[in-house]
This record gives sequence, C-alpha cells and structure tokens, in this order.
Amino acid sequence: MNVEEVFCSKIRVKVLKLLFMYGQMNTSDLARKLRVNYKLTLEHLELLENEDIIQHRISGRTKFFRFANTLKAKVTLRLLEEWEKK
Repeated sequence: MNVEEVFCSKIRVKVLKLLFMYGQMNTSDLARKLRVNYKLTLEHLELLENEDIIQHRISGRTKFFRFANTLKAKVTLRLLEEWEKK
C-alpha cells in the first residue's frame, strides 16, 4: 500500500493522533473516542498494523495497540510531534 492510501483516511489519522497522545489504547476505547463502531475501528487498526506502523499486545482478552518500533512508525511519530507542536 502506498503512503497516500495509508494517510488518506481521517479515521486512520485520528487513530494515529490518539495513539500519539495516549501511548496505547484498546479497540473499544479508540472506537468510543472516534465515535465509530468497533468493526470499522478494528479494520483501520489492522491496516496500520499490516503496514508496520502500529503493533498490538494482548492482555487477557483485550488487544492494546501502540506504535511499533519500525522506521515507518518512527517517521510517523516524528511527523505528529512536529505537527502537534504548539
């Protein structure tokens, strides 16, 4: 997938901003903050994970998502850091 396809979705950009702000979040909390349903949130999370931008860990029955330790993730974090500077 190319960069335009990854970042063309407002929901995906909002997911990245929320993970940037909170460090890690589970699917339900992200869906609630985004005001979209669980299934749609999970689809966007899986796409970002397949692109090696985010990763998940499982605690019990809950999946927590956070930025991966990859170059794509680091570049994305750097972009958000610059963009969100006040």
